[in-house]
Amino acid sequence: MKVSKRGQITIPKRLRVLYGMRCGVEVDVIPVKNGVLIQKRTKNQHPVERVYGICSRRDNVDRYIEEIRGR
Repeated sequence: MKVSKRGQITIPKRLRVLYGMRCGVEVDVIPVKNGVLIQKRTKNQHPVERVYGICSRRDNVDRYIEEIRGR
């Protein structure tokens, strides 16, 4: 398959059916070492998976907490 001018791709029908990706289903596009992972977004996602990687800042943690608290 090819990426369109607008950055769109078509997921083959057999894969859409296999993974329940009907019209309107939301997916996450996740960068991985050798490309991207397209993953169906589910309501029952594990809480750790929802926040994994958001704390990759190299700043001082105390300074960051003060920043987000508005101090």
